[in-house]
Amino acid sequence: MTRPTSDPESTDETRCAPTGASAVQVLTPREVPLGGPRAMTVRRTLPQRAVSLVGPWCFLDHYGPDEVGTTGGMRVPRHPHTGLATVSWLFTGEVDHLDSAGHAARVRPGELNLMLAGRGITHSEFSTAETTVLHGVQLWFALPEATRHSPPGFAHHVPRPVRVGDAELRVFLGSLAGETSPVDPRTGPMVGAEVLLPSGSSLVLDASSGLDPAFEHAVLVDTGEVRLVDGDPASDVLVPRDHLVHLPPGRERLELRAGDGATGDARLVLLGGEPFGEQIVMWWNFVGRSHEEVADFRARYQAELGFEEPDRPLEGEEWFGPFPEDTPDPLPAPALPRTRMRPRG
Repeated sequence: MTRPTSDPESTDETRCAPTGASAVQVLTPREVPLGGPRAMTVRRTLPQRAVSLVGPWCFLDHYGPDEVGTTGGMRVPRHPHTGLATVSWLFTGEVDHLDSAGHAARVRPGELNLMLAGRGITHSEFSTAETTVLHGVQLWFALPEATRHSPPGFAHHVPRPVRVGDAELRVFLGSLAGETSPVDPRTGPMVGAEVLLPSGSSLVLDASSGLDPAFEHAVLVDTGEVRLVDGDPASDVLVPRDHLVHLPPGRERLELRAGDGATGDARLVLLGGEPFGEQIVMWWNFVGRSHEEVADFRARYQAELGFEEPDRPLEGEEWFGPFPEDTPDPLPAPALPRTRMRPRG
């Protein structure tokens, strides 16, 4: 779940690589509370003013390691989504997922849980009572025009670890390093993978390992620090912990080198895909194509869950239900922004 801000793509800092690799950008996260009196804080690196989309990927929240006894853990009651898919990927802890399409699943480390919102869905996410430390990422990607009005769905996949030199990869979406995820994301070519890189070692990806030069890529550094190696040391780019480096299309070789000494081993999340090619409007938990469409999504959600009276009769089947009655109360949608929402991408 996200929360609206007056400037949802702002960031404290965006740094570019030196001359010769000026299109490479290192994006600094900003802290965002998920809500509530003991709000769990996440670090958001996507979207930003400098980079709205990485292929279809449109949202990246990174959290933990959090002591659940202090932060309260993840406690996100029922809320809606449209026009996107959510990827829950954990490093530590467990989260219970429940949605209005009838899927109940426990999210565990190293296991993909993909929720396809399609035309509309509601879901809740609560860290389990047994979880003491919660650590992971929440990722969204936008669905293209061809599939964004499709029925909601859910997929679970446990990728096997594969070796590329000293690195260990788990490819949860798309294809890389000889591994192909069986999950259909209902979008164009894309990739998502966790990478474990021992201190002082390098990961080199090229055509032989499935690196697609038609993709733009992004790498989130979860632990340690990583240097993007471009051949000339003056062009190398340091990516600190919690930061995201964005790489435009056209790259035929990608080398990432983990720091040594105090920084230790590195854990990364690698994302990529062909440029999305469509503009989107993303607000709160909705992805649409115009201000008016997102306003309609909000109005329908508010009406279906009884928060507001509809200004006109609702057409077609219910989008955002049903849901078990013995669950926490759903979240109402916030007020729409006072200014017109503009497409991006």
